[in-house]
Amino acid sequence: MPLYIFARFEPRPGKERQLQDELELVLEPTQAEPGCIRIHLYQSTRPPVVFFIHSEWVDEAAFEIHAELPHTMRMISQVADLIAHPLEAVRTMQIG
Repeated sequence: MPLYIFARFEPRPGKERQLQDELELVLEPTQAEPGCIRIHLYQSTRPPVVFFIHSEWVDEAAFEIHAELPHTMRMISQVADLIAHPLEAVRTMQIG
């Protein structure tokens, strides 16, 4: 069953560009993973600036592998000081 991930990143004041750059760096290596169906980065259209990553995975096991890969671990460590909240990635399934 496919797994859908929604992750929210609210930048600290003045860190918007740096956060966007870090999030963009993870897109290409993630898309190259065999279990990744798609991954996209989004930005809010109204203030405050908030970024979202939405990804789709073949299953939860594929996402578990992704979570341990070097590019993912690097992104997590880099954004920790750039966001105004603890990182939360919500695992979901489609119901409709």
